[in-house]
Amino acid sequence: MFGYIALTLGQYGDCVDCSLPKMLVDAKITLGLAGVLIVLLSVSSSLGLFSYCGIAATLIIIEVVPFLVLAVGVDNIFILVQTFQRDKQRPGETTEEQIGRILGQVGPSMMLSSFSESIAFFLGALTNMPAVRVFSLYAAMAVLFDFLLQITVFIALMTLDAKRQKGNRLDMCCFVKMGNQKSGDKDSEGFLYKLVKDYYSHLLLKEWVRPIVMSIFVTYFCISGAVIHNVGIGLDQKLSMPDDSYVLDYFKNLSAYLHTGAPVYFVVEQGQDYKSVEGQNSICGGNGCPQNSLVGQIYTASLQSNYSRIAQPTSSWLDDYLSWLSPGGDPPCCRETKSSHQFCPSTDNSSVCIGCPMGKSIHGRPNEKDFMKYLPWFLKDNPGLKCAKGGHAAYGSGVNLINNNTDVGATYFMTYHTIMTENEDYIEGLKMARKIGDNITNTLRTMLHNDNIKVFPYSVWYVFYEQYLSIVKDTIQNLCICIAAIFLVTFLLLGFDFFSAIMVVITIGMILVDILGLMYFWDITLNAVSLVNLVMAIGISVEFCAHIIRAFAVSLQPTRVERARESLAHMGSSVLSGITLTKLGGIIVLAFSKSQLFQVFYFRMYLAMVVYGASHGLIFLPVLLSYIGPPLNKAKLYKHQNRDQSERDSIAEPRHNRSSYDAIPG
Repeated sequence: MFGYIALTLGQYGDCVDCSLPKMLVDAKITLGLAGVLIVLLSVSSSLGLFSYCGIAATLIIIEVVPFLVLAVGVDNIFILVQTFQRDKQRPGETTEEQIGRILGQVGPSMMLSSFSESIAFFLGALTNMPAVRVFSLYAAMAVLFDFLLQITVFIALMTLDAKRQKGNRLDMCCFVKMGNQKSGDKDSEGFLYKLVKDYYSHLLLKEWVRPIVMSIFVTYFCISGAVIHNVGIGLDQKLSMPDDSYVLDYFKNLSAYLHTGAPVYFVVEQGQDYKSVEGQNSICGGNGCPQNSLVGQIYTASLQSNYSRIAQPTSSWLDDYLSWLSPGGDPPCCRETKSSHQFCPSTDNSSVCIGCPMGKSIHGRPNEKDFMKYLPWFLKDNPGLKCAKGGHAAYGSGVNLINNNTDVGATYFMTYHTIMTENEDYIEGLKMARKIGDNITNTLRTMLHNDNIKVFPYSVWYVFYEQYLSIVKDTIQNLCICIAAIFLVTFLLLGFDFFSAIMVVITIGMILVDILGLMYFWDITLNAVSLVNLVMAIGISVEFCAHIIRAFAVSLQPTRVERARESLAHMGSSVLSGITLTKLGGIIVLAFSKSQLFQVFYFRMYLAMVVYGASHGLIFLPVLLSYIGPPLNKAKLYKHQNRDQSERDSIAEPRHNRSSYDAIPG
C-alpha cells in the first residue's frame, strides 16, 4: 500500500523529458509515508484507549482493523492531494490559504464518510455478540482518530510538502535545492482524471447506455435478493486450518468413519424433589412411571432420531438406583457390614456383608429416609458380575448431593446425539435439544406444581454453535441500525438533504444485498467473522457514494444528467485511484494466504466489497442520480449568481472610474 501511494501521489503529469532530480522534487514519498503512519497511529490510539478502559482486543481486531482504517484513510489522502494538484492558485493567495480553500471543498465529504462509518460502527456495538461488539468499538474509534489526524497533522504536513515542492527541494532530502526552474506548474490533471472527465462520464450518461446500466444492476439485485435465504450459517472448523495441514485428514476421516454422535446431558437444576414418589415418577422411566416423565420424553424423542437428533434413550441414575435398592438378587446389590452397619461394596464376597435393612416402602418405592441414606452408597458402588447396577462409574459425577448428603441438588441424564458432520446438523441438534428441554421443564412444573424446576440440555460443542441461533436476527438488526445511522448522518451533514440521504441508503442497500448473494454463490457462510465484514462493508460503501453524492448535491448545472456528469468527472478519478485501486492492492495479497479462513472470509468478501462498491459508486450511482437525483438547490444557485454578478461589477467599476478620470481636462 505504501509503495502504491508513494508512486501514484507524485505530480509527474506529462513529464517525458524530466530528469531524475526533477522527478524527485515532484514525488510524494515522504507525504505518502506520513499518511500510512497516521493510519497506524490511529489504530494504535484506538487500541491504547480501549485497553486503558479494560476492553480486551481480539485476534480479529488485530487482523482486520488496520486494513479497514488503511482502506478508509488512504481515500481521504488521495482526495486531498489530487484536488490540490488540480487546483490553480489564485493571484495573491498563499499556500496556506489555497490548502484551506481546498479543505473547504473536500472536507465536508471527508467528514460525511468518516462520521458515517464511525457512527455506524459505534451502533454496531449494540449487538449481543461479543466479537462483533468489541470489533465495532475498536473500528469506530480508529476511524474517528484517523479523520482527526488527517484534518490536523496531515494538512500541516501537506502544506510543508507543497512549500518544499514550490521551493524546488528534493523529496526525502528537503535540504537539497535544485535550480530556479519552476515546479508543479505543468498540467496536473493526470491521465486518469482526463479519461474519466472527457470520455467515461460522457459515455456512461448517454441516453441509450443509462437504461442498460439500470437493467443490469436491478436484475442482479433481484437475483441476489432471491438467494439470500439460502446462505449457509456456521463456521466450518476445517477452514481454520492451512491447506496443507495434517489435521484436515483427521477431520475428513472423522466425518467419514465416526458413527457415534456427541453426548448430550439433560441437566435438572436444584429444586427437584427426588425423595417423594411424585418427584420420582416425574423423572423415572421404569415400571409404574408415566410416559411423559423426563426419561419417557427422551425415549420418545429417540424413536424419531431423524427429527429430534437424539440417537438413543437416556441412562437414568434414578431407575438404576431403584433397581440397586431392590432386595432381590443373590447377594443383593445394597449391602452393609453386620457389626458396624457401614457400606459394603457389592463386589465384596465376604460373609460379613448383609443386605440393607429397608424400612416401610411407599408403593414399592423406598421412603425418604432410606432413599437419602443409601444414595451415597450407590454412587460409591462399582458394578460387578453379580451386581451391574453400581452407580460409581456411570453416575459418580452426575448426582450432586447437598446439605451433608441429606438432599439431592442438580443432576443430569446423559444420552447421545445422532451423527453430525455439517454445521446445519449441529445447529439443528442444539435447537431440538433445547426444545425437548423446554417441553420437559413445562411438564415437570405442571406435574409437581413447582415453577422453580428447570431442565436444560448441554453438550461440549453447544458453546460454539449457540451464536448461530440468533445470528440471522443479529445480522438484520446490526445492518439496519448501521444503515439508519448513515442515513441520519448524511441527512444532517448535507444540510437536511433528504433526497441525497435516500440515494446513499439505496446504493448501500444494493451493495449489501449483492454481497449476501455472492456469499451464497461463493459458499461463504454467515457467522461472526462474516457479520463483522458485512458491518465493515457498510462503512466502506460510504466511501464510494459520499463523494459522488456531495459533488452532485453542490453542482449548479441545469439538468440532472449534466450534474451527474460533472460530479463523476470531478470525483470519479479520485474514487477510482484513491479508493478502488488502493483497496485492490491490499486485497490481492490475501489471495496467496495459506489460511483457508483468510481466503474465504477476507479475500472473497473484501474483493466483493471493492468490486460491488466501485461498480455501484462509479457506474450505478451516477446513472441513478441522472434519473431521480436530488433537485437543484435554488438557494445555492441564487447565491452563486449573485457572487458572479458582484465579481463582474467589481471588474467593471475600476474601468468606469478610469474613464471618468481620463475625461477630466488637464
